Amino acid sequence: MTDVEFDILDELYFVSSFTDLSQKTGLAPAALERHLRSLLEQGLIRSYWPDPDTELAFEESSFGAIVRDSFFLASKEGLLQHNTR
Repeated sequence: MTDVEFDILDELYFVSSFTDLSQKTGLAPAALERHLRSLLEQGLIRSYWPDPDTELAFEESSFGAIVRDSFFLASKEGLLQHNTR
């Protein structure tokens, strides 16, 4: 986990929208997308779409089309890694 990914996980103890994450982390949308993709591939976060209550499994083919309308939350594994770092 990179320092930026660690900072993103700081914001994901509660469900957060892409827009909120971008504002809170100060990351440009393209950079945030890249880091969210990495965190999803590692199983450290979960994604939700079209609302914060509907979990959506990570799919490489559709990620780019919906990422900016999605919500995110740290997974149990993500919280464990975040807290033991």
